[in-house]
Amino acid sequence: MDPALQLTTLYGEQHRLCPTPKSQVSLVLSAEREIDLIELEQLCDAVGWSRRPLRRVRKALQHSLLRVGLWRHDPRLPRLVGFARCTGDGVVEATVWDVAVHPHYQGLGLGKALMVYVLDQLRSMQVDRVTLFADPQVVAFYRSQGWDLEPLERRCAFWYAP
Repeated sequence: MDPALQLTTLYGEQHRLCPTPKSQVSLVLSAEREIDLIELEQLCDAVGWSRRPLRRVRKALQHSLLRVGLWRHDPRLPRLVGFARCTGDGVVEATVWDVAVHPHYQGLGLGKALMVYVLDQLRSMQVDRVTLFADPQVVAFYRSQGWDLEPLERRCAFWYAP
């Protein structure tokens, strides 16, 4: 099968390839590929998050406005290595939750690529304002991408459509 067609088949029309320092590794962002709950749980474990009951995670995903996965591409078994989701009204406002990149893939610009993709998807929905809540140790990451921080610069950041 043609590689471009294979990527579209696995990840949907709106998928995006991420640049990677290793040419033999393909990383793909997609809002169309279904998120496997077990893989998501493994990713959350890898980043040190506390476990949540899978039935609640499933329900949260079902009620999310947007679910984005970052996969290490393998035609037989793609592996989830990054994730973000958004809630909101789909018109004016959205909130970003649960942004995670597996520790083996951190430091490669993938978190930034994930957030750019999330904002592009929200822009395509014509969402004007985006909020996110981040742990204090990653607030600087969002500041460096141009997010406006709340006055105490501790947890909350805002993005507004240009």
